[in-house]
Amino acid sequence: MKTLFLISFCVLKCYCIAFAQYPPEFKGSNYGNNPKAGRYADIRGFKMYYEVYGKGEPLLLIHGNSGSLNNFTGQISFFAQSYQVIAVDSRAHGKSVDPTDSLSYQMMADDFNALLDYLKIKSCYVIGWSDGGNIGLLLAIHYPGKIKKLASTGANIWIDKRAFPGDMLAAPNEMIDSLRKLPPSPAIKNAIKVWNLINQEPGISIEQLNSIKCQVLIIGGDHDVILPKHAVLIAENIPLSNLWILPNSGHSTLINYKNLFNNTVNTFFKKPYRIIKGWDQLN
Repeated sequence: MKTLFLISFCVLKCYCIAFAQYPPEFKGSNYGNNPKAGRYADIRGFKMYYEVYGKGEPLLLIHGNSGSLNNFTGQISFFAQSYQVIAVDSRAHGKSVDPTDSLSYQMMADDFNALLDYLKIKSCYVIGWSDGGNIGLLLAIHYPGKIKKLASTGANIWIDKRAFPGDMLAAPNEMIDSLRKLPPSPAIKNAIKVWNLINQEPGISIEQLNSIKCQVLIIGGDHDVILPKHAVLIAENIPLSNLWILPNSGHSTLINYKNLFNNTVNTFFKKPYRIIKGWDQLN
């Protein structure tokens, strides 16, 4: 119990430093702890926890670093009205306990591909938030047939000043240093592994973005911890992309503008892709 408290304190400290706009789990929600909807998929050497809601075309929800499927509390009930929502705890997060010593975004993208195979889903829509947005991009790059459309909010392809304000880059190291001062335990080891993700990855190339075949909506806040110009760069290099920067929003676009986010992403999923250029008008 003491170790868990210390981890929680360290995580809170690091959020205050760098990701204060990324909210904690929704305590009033049962998502992530629903025995009627929850299941485990035995894939790739671990048991991946997921919950399924609604009926319709499959929609995969991928949360961010140190989060869980519960972070999509504001989206699950909305999208379950017209989709089969598959909300997942990523490897080493939530109830998806990871037995390995290392972690990478590519490993996690491979996990989600394996989960889709396990569920016999040939293709799906995807919403990815933060690290989940990074994983969504990797799915689109390496498993192009699996993704119908991707909505990615708060994603980054690099970990330098091109993506983050300079004062944000030290936050993961500060978090890891704080964790290493705590008594060793499996929970501490896992937390260090998870935070090392932010410190070391991703490293997606422009050429890889150019290769994406599906339609992608890149989303960010104008005060996001991911610089808006980085979101612009990502969108500009995906052939079938749209860009949406929300005003007066940080990293938590889907929280700050829940209803607008849900409706806009749903419209993006439902309507055919179209580019409105120059003086063209939307009709």
